[in-house]
Amino acid sequence: MDSLFSSAARLLSAGDPLGALKRIALREDAPALALRGIAMAQLGDYGRARELLRRAARRFGARERVARARCHLAEAEIALAARDLDGATRGLASAARVLGAHGDRANAVHARLMEARFHLLVGDVESAAALLASVDAAVPTLPAPLVARAELTRAELALRRIRAADATVAIGRAVAAARLAGIPALAAEVARVRQALSAPSARLIRGGAARPLQLDAVEALFASGELIVDGCRREVRGGRSVIQLARRPVLFALVRALAEAWPADVPRDRLIRQTFAARVVHESHRARLRVELSRLRGVLRPLLRIEATARGFRLVPIAAPAVAVLAPPIDGPAGAILALLADGQAWSTSALSRALGSSQRTVQRTLRELEATAAVRAVGRGRSRCWLAPALSGFATTLLLPGSLPMG
Repeated sequence: MDSLFSSAARLLSAGDPLGALKRIALREDAPALALRGIAMAQLGDYGRARELLRRAARRFGARERVARARCHLAEAEIALAARDLDGATRGLASAARVLGAHGDRANAVHARLMEARFHLLVGDVESAAALLASVDAAVPTLPAPLVARAELTRAELALRRIRAADATVAIGRAVAAARLAGIPALAAEVARVRQALSAPSARLIRGGAARPLQLDAVEALFASGELIVDGCRREVRGGRSVIQLARRPVLFALVRALAEAWPADVPRDRLIRQTFAARVVHESHRARLRVELSRLRGVLRPLLRIEATARGFRLVPIAAPAVAVLAPPIDGPAGAILALLADGQAWSTSALSRALGSSQRTVQRTLRELEATAAVRAVGRGRSRCWLAPALSGFATTLLLPGSLPMG
C-alpha cells in the first residue's frame, strides 16, 4: 500500500474528504476508486459515489472477496443515506458474512449496524434489536467512530421503545466515543440524538387540554396504570395489556374521540362527523355508528366499557384510574411524512411509501397538499424527484413513527 493511498484513507477516517481527494483524485486503480467513492459520498454526491464504488468492485476481481465486500458495504451505506430503501440492504448480509469470515471484524460489525439502522428507519424495531444484540461495542479493537455509531443506534432503539434511562446511558457512551473520534459530522449527529432526548416527543391530551411531553414523561405515563389511547402507535394500553388498532382506523378514531372527551360523553352527531368525515348526518350514519361501536366494544372489552347516554356515548375504564390520549405533534398522514422528512435527508415517494406502510398514491396526494402550504419542497424531476422538509420546530420526531403504520 503506497503512502498516498494510506494518507487518503486516514483523512477519510477523520472526516476530511477533500484532503483525501487531493491525493487520489486522478488515480484509476481499484483501491483508489473505492476511496474516491467514499469521499464523494461524504461530500453528498451519492450518484457519483455509487458509480465509483461499482467500478472499484469490478476491478478488484472475484478473488479479492474482502475488498469487494467492503465496496458493497459502502454502497449499501450510501443507499441508506440517499433513502434508497430497496438498495440499502442489497448484498449487505452476504458482505457481513464474508467480512466476518476473513477476520475484518470492524467492517462486519459496521454491516450489522447498517442493517439495524435500516430496520429502525422502516419501523421494524424488533429486527433492529435482534441485530444490535449481536454487536458488542465494548470490544477494545473497534475504532471509536464505530463505537459511537453502535451507541447511537442503541440510543435510537431505546428512544423508539420509550426507555429514557437506556437512551441516556447509550448517548453518554456515544458522546465519549465521538469526542475520541474527533469527527465533526459524527459529533453533530450525536448532538442531534441527544437533543431528541430532551425535546418534547408527543402531546398529552386530557380533559380537552393538550400539553407537550418529553420522553421520560411518556415513560412515566405508560407506567402510571392509566388507560392510554396512543395516537403515535394507534393502540390502547391498560396496564400490561396492549390492543393494536393500527389496521382499524375507524375504531381507533372512535376510541380516541371518546378518550379525548373523558369523563364527559360525546354527542352522536359529533362522533359521526369526526369519525366518518360526514358534513351532513343521515340515518345511515347513525346505523353505521352503532355497528362500529359494537365492534369497538368487542375489541376493547378487557380494558373499557362504552356506555350510551342521553345525547351520545361515554368511555368508562374498567380498572384504570384515568384516561389519557398520547398524540403526535401533527396528526394524520401529514405528520407521519413530516416526521420522516425532518431528518434532513431527501426522500423519494417510493421510500416514504415503504417506510410508512402506505400506498404511493396516498403519499403523493399528501405531499401535494403539503407542497401547497410550503411545508415540503421537491428537488429533481421524474424518477429522481425527492422531497425535503425543515425539522419540526421544538419537537423530537423519534416517537412519531415507532412502527410502520398505515397512513389512512
